[in-house]
Amino acid sequence: MDLNFTPEELAFRAQIRAWVAENLPKDISHKVHNALRLSKDDMQRWAKVLGKKGWLGWGWPQQFGGPGWNAVQRHLFEEECALAGAPRVVPFGPVMVAPVIMAFGSPEQQQRFLPGIMSGEVWWSQGYSEPGSGSDLASLKTRAERRGDYYLVNGQKTWTTLGQYGDWIFCLVRTSNDGKPQTGISFLLIDMKSPGITVRPIITMDGEHEVNEVFFDNVEVPADQLIGEENKGWTYAKHLLAHERTNIADVNRAKRELERLKRIAKAEGVYDDMRFRDEIAKLEVDVVALEMMVLRVLSAERSTSKEGGKQSLDVAGLLKIRGSEIQQRYTELMMLAAGPAAVPFIHEAMEAGWQGDLAGGALAAPLATTYFNMRKTTIYGGSNEVQRNIVGQTVLGS
Repeated sequence: MDLNFTPEELAFRAQIRAWVAENLPKDISHKVHNALRLSKDDMQRWAKVLGKKGWLGWGWPQQFGGPGWNAVQRHLFEEECALAGAPRVVPFGPVMVAPVIMAFGSPEQQQRFLPGIMSGEVWWSQGYSEPGSGSDLASLKTRAERRGDYYLVNGQKTWTTLGQYGDWIFCLVRTSNDGKPQTGISFLLIDMKSPGITVRPIITMDGEHEVNEVFFDNVEVPADQLIGEENKGWTYAKHLLAHERTNIADVNRAKRELERLKRIAKAEGVYDDMRFRDEIAKLEVDVVALEMMVLRVLSAERSTSKEGGKQSLDVAGLLKIRGSEIQQRYTELMMLAAGPAAVPFIHEAMEAGWQGDLAGGALAAPLATTYFNMRKTTIYGGSNEVQRNIVGQTVLGS
């Protein structure tokens, strides 16, 4: 197994780095490097820049309008974007629902939905979790009844990230109560402007409006917006979740934030404290180990071996576990490095421009926001406790 990049791959990295440096808006990269709030316009502006280049669907095959990059090229693209301070692409369209449409959608659905995802014009949301149906997703209760040429949808989704901006939402809905719970689930694409849809904000403990409740009250959804076959949605959902869990690991953001942690520690004079530096060193070792794990997956995919292909899917849960724990650790260490300066969290002051400058130009105010926000990472996308069970069964065979 060769974990080194080839000369061709290094040349590809240099091309990506140059393009990102030229095209990434400086005001957006400043916000990302300092963990400042990104607006919808910030996120969509970068998405449209990528879309114009044909890179918003950087993981897509050429037959669907993507660049057709291999696994290593995709990794290098993601790494260069992260290190340059590009926002994370909102994954629900290009990373999550698009692969499902490509794999299981009809040609008509592919022609209808994929261009808007690639261009960055259409904002997608995810409708999976429900009150009481999070980690146990198969227990979902949102109901879709077939009424001729449409489905009548009733129910509730929750924790819908950035759903307040959504144009469309992909939903798991129950279409049958026969057999096992998983066998009665279908995968629907729903226009969020449809009558009967209500989006209600959930304000999280960091004071942000990032997640929402979405209510469906007799919403009529055309039957041609069903992906694949009725009652086969669980199969399609598993296909999507492998992409989501790998995306959550986000080793490239961890590398960028590790450098930010070092800058804050040096600015605040705690980098010379051996005990604190030990904690940074342990974190850095884990970031490198996570990167090695990602590169092993990429090496397996590059070799196109049968074993490698299987491993890359099975290991998605393990990547999610380690990546999410690392995200929580670097946000905690940033708070510790800044000390009392990281405690104040006053939205009115932050909106007025106060960010609590630390020595060396680092900003204190966003540290509390990021710390609180990252508490969720070990829960969403399948809680880490559940993922450990899956890894134990599929990878270790226990």
